[in-house]
Amino acid sequence: MTDENNDLDHLATMIRSEMDQLKYLSETAKDSRAPVALDQQSVGRLSRMDAMQQQSMELATEERRQQRLAALAAVLRRVDSGGYGYCLECDDKIAAGRLAVDPAVTLCIDCA
Repeated sequence: MTDENNDLDHLATMIRSEMDQLKYLSETAKDSRAPVALDQQSVGRLSRMDAMQQQSMELATEERRQQRLAALAAVLRRVDSGGYGYCLECDDKIAAGRLAVDPAVTLCIDCA
């Protein structure tokens, strides 16, 4: 039982580290998501279109970051409640290899 607790503590530490990294990336990329200026005097039309495309890609990346943060927060809640590692559909144990690849996975291979 102690090994399982150590594993869960290590997992929680890794998840918090990933969450911190995602929050840092989100903060550093904040300027990339800012609205694009429509001033034609300082930026040409093609450059402005490139900037708008870059902004759109950065917004999509930020949305994926936020989804991952929410999934990782849910993992921490399941770890705290004792439900981590069990399928949300059938309540069977999720294979350790599947959890090793992505600790935020919520379904066993059969239910996925």
